[in-house]
Amino acid sequence: MVDAGLEPSVGSVGDSYDNALAETIIGLFKTEVINRLGPWKSKDQVEWETLQWVDWFNKERLLEPLGYITPIEAEEKYEQALKLDKIAA
Repeated sequence: MVDAGLEPSVGSVGDSYDNALAETIIGLFKTEVINRLGPWKSKDQVEWETLQWVDWFNKERLLEPLGYITPIEAEEKYEQALKLDKIAA
């Protein structure tokens, strides 16, 4: 990362506050996929179910705080609002 001029997005050693969202998503994935659908017969099966879950998580899961729309729809609305703000400016 240093060679690319990038800095990692992490806190100090032992500080996981900026990693909380990632840990939450990993916990959801483990609960909803790994623990519920196992035992697993192959890595390919885990990979396939992971792809299915990520697709659902991004394209079908409804977000109550945003008016029961999917993450993809929320992103599209956000990008459209940015374009409108840019035009208005």
